[in-house]
Amino acid sequence: MRMYDCISSKKAGRELSGEEIEYIVRGFTSGEIPDYQMSAFLMAVCLKGMTEQETLSLTMAMAKSGDMLDLSPISGKKADKHSTGGVGDKTTLIVGPIVASLGVAVAKMSGRGLGHTGGTIDKLESFPGFQTGLSEEAFFSQVNKIKLAVIAQTANLAPADKKIYALRDVTATVDNMSLIASSIMSKKLAAGADVIVLDVKAGSGAFMKTKEDAIALAEMMTKIGNGAGRQTCAVVTDMSQPLGYCIGNILEVQEAIEALHGKGAKDLMDASYTLAAQMLLGAGRAVDFKSGYELAETAVKDGSAFEKFCEFIAAQGGDVSYAREPEKFPQAAVKREVRAKKDGYIGAMQTEEIGLASLVLGAGRETKESSVDYSAGIRMCIKTGDFVAKGDIIALLYAGNEAKAAAAEERFLAAITLSEEPVEKSSHVLAIL
Repeated sequence: MRMYDCISSKKAGRELSGEEIEYIVRGFTSGEIPDYQMSAFLMAVCLKGMTEQETLSLTMAMAKSGDMLDLSPISGKKADKHSTGGVGDKTTLIVGPIVASLGVAVAKMSGRGLGHTGGTIDKLESFPGFQTGLSEEAFFSQVNKIKLAVIAQTANLAPADKKIYALRDVTATVDNMSLIASSIMSKKLAAGADVIVLDVKAGSGAFMKTKEDAIALAEMMTKIGNGAGRQTCAVVTDMSQPLGYCIGNILEVQEAIEALHGKGAKDLMDASYTLAAQMLLGAGRAVDFKSGYELAETAVKDGSAFEKFCEFIAAQGGDVSYAREPEKFPQAAVKREVRAKKDGYIGAMQTEEIGLASLVLGAGRETKESSVDYSAGIRMCIKTGDFVAKGDIIALLYAGNEAKAAAAEERFLAAITLSEEPVEKSSHVLAIL
């Protein structure tokens, strides 16, 4: 088998066999296939596409390129959720405790934030003492005991994906649906869960800018997951504005705690209950979506979800007093008010730009080596469709110094569009597949 022949076949639009795709992935990961040949293959994929079977084969080959986590030591069905990334997305901190409090095991690997997209691991490490590097034995033991653990992704989880993505990033081959779907699903399959619920974002703060593209990606990923023998479904959600009101690690943790007390923003609560309902349904804890949604609501109302959150924080070494008294978290040195420049309705938001404004404040990473200011971020006071009068506070910016706050304010204001006419408020959950 030769890489030249594989490139030639894909360039001609022919379907590659599973063995050919496995050869490509294995050879590139080991270094036997050079970057220039893999680049040519990726471009051929972008131009000619991949069939469903090729996409599944690529996903499985990447998943098997490193550690395949075997969760069989954990009793019962294991449920997981994955978000395609967005601004203000703290649903794991809410959904995990809800589902675990209802007896379903959540054994989750999460990532750190990079660019305008936040990371669950960074949020959890806002708690003093919280440990994200548990051993496999400790990870399994904790899930068996309290039904919930969240750890940082291992370095050897789908290494082929990391290497291929780095090449896609510099060769203009990122935006192919099969390559996107296989990249996401290879990590999810390697993580070992029986039930996978995908939160696929659509809008200005998401990779998929339209609902139609997000649905197409969601359909492709659910087919991959189910084709690989995992119970997989997808929820398409709106990312045309930040989820909830807060962006930034400590601010998002505090908002998640409010949500676990039933006091979260409407879009955040609806997203969390919907994702939890799908996880409960997949694991057999709920008989249908409606009953799963109601179970999730009840877990918040009766306090069991919040108590599970506290148990989870303590189990991984975190200071649980910060969960019970979130005002204990350190505050940023600078708090700057952003005010509306004129009367009007909030017509639209450039959500990615708002995320980048939080990056200016210090809330995220520009590179993997960048440090994070856990107290930095944005507390928004508006949603699309709200009316504001000139001089109203529309956001609070938190930063380590005035220069960062001033630069972020300029960027934030440029991302908000005001309308003279009323603007309809849209639903957050756009589709369930």
